[in-house]
Amino acid sequence: MNKIVIGNLKMNLQSIEERERYLKEFSKELIGKKFQNTEIVLCLPFVHLEGFKKWKNKKVIRGALNVFWEDKGSFTGEISPLMLKNFGCQYVVVGHSERRKYAREEDSDVNLKIIAALRNGIKPILCVGENAGQKARGLNIILEQLKNCLSEVSGGKIENIIICYEPVWAISSNNPDHLPTTNEIMSAGLIIKKFLVGKYGVKISEKVKIIYGGSVSVATVKQACVESGMDGALIGRESLTPREFLKIGEIINQ
Repeated sequence: MNKIVIGNLKMNLQSIEERERYLKEFSKELIGKKFQNTEIVLCLPFVHLEGFKKWKNKKVIRGALNVFWEDKGSFTGEISPLMLKNFGCQYVVVGHSERRKYAREEDSDVNLKIIAALRNGIKPILCVGENAGQKARGLNIILEQLKNCLSEVSGGKIENIIICYEPVWAISSNNPDHLPTTNEIMSAGLIIKKFLVGKYGVKISEKVKIIYGGSVSVATVKQACVESGMDGALIGRESLTPREFLKIGEIINQ
């Protein structure tokens, strides 16, 4: 199975000028690099989707950071999956811990977004994981989130979803000592795989990419993503520095 490295640019790139500098630097850092076994995806703020669509770079796939569950209508301030599709987005992040925390999104909201994205041919990047208050419950919270978020998602659609383990308890601080151990990340991956096998069967579950998201850097990617057997990474802060982001991609691509 090919790997995937996804950049989560969050609420950054504050101007057109900053975006253009970023794209210029990204193009420069891409020269000579080949990712035969890895997809490189950048998920962007809505206001930059048109600018990135004009960026003719076949090595990078576009994605978005959020989506609504209706294709059009009287939903002030929302962005539909059809809009994302028409701006060339192939992926969208759903269920991220920051959306759950600040926008009060629930599993039921995430489920609607997943179904809407799939309906429009966009691949959801589903984030699941326990926060500090939930950690005492072990990995059962992940099973609850998967059950709720993947409700009504058929076996014919599940292979189009990327599942990202996001241990919120570990990434809520900048203390590198909070990085989960390889065994902790591997255990979460196995729990996710077990759920998928139980719901969809072995053959289908093998087609689903399971990745890690949380304080991934050049220094931590081997422990967090490679040694744990993950299929890639969702990268936040380091995605804003093209050189570091692509170094992470090269390590995962090996």
